[in-house]
Amino acid sequence: MLQLRASSLADTHAIAAAIAGVSRPGDVMILSGEMGAGKTAFAQGFGRALGVSEPITSPTFTLVHSYECGKLTLHHADLYRLERTREIADLALAELAEFSGILLVEWGEVIENGFGDHLAVILEQDLDDDFDDEDDDEGSAKDARAAEEDSAAPAVDDADDPDDDALLSVLDGRRRITLVGAGPTWAARWSQVAARCEAFRC
Repeated sequence: MLQLRASSLADTHAIAAAIAGVSRPGDVMILSGEMGAGKTAFAQGFGRALGVSEPITSPTFTLVHSYECGKLTLHHADLYRLERTREIADLALAELAEFSGILLVEWGEVIENGFGDHLAVILEQDLDDDFDDEDDDEGSAKDARAAEEDSAAPAVDDADDPDDDALLSVLDGRRRITLVGAGPTWAARWSQVAARCEAFRC
């Protein structure tokens, strides 16, 4: 298990890109976390690293989006709206990873044990005020400057606290990311995953 910390959206994309760098056809990755935890942001960074040029959006209504990227096909699924195991089984998700495919599944933890070898990516918003200020990168510094500008602007609605809005802006993009590999295919690559993500270790 690896525990990582992202201080900005750019960090989340960088972590996803690091994992994409060791991914290979047949891989399945389960993205879990509360609403807004960064699952789609992770998928965007992952797809961009593989060479996907079109926008990557959450397939909440279409259930699965597929993106051609060279010799690979990236399949991005979202199971949020599916309530019954049978509905999920009808999608035949595991088969999508075959034939040069890589599968990312949001909200897939409900059937995680049915995927065999896979990488679990658990994302959590980090609202800790003591977020290692000395380790913040240029991206989060820009976030802080933008938040200061927002707080200096007059509030449109008296019911909104500009200080609260500024804090949310600074914290937006900060998240903890836990990686758990399941199966021998990920065990064989774990040292590579750890090395690529070293800069973000907690």
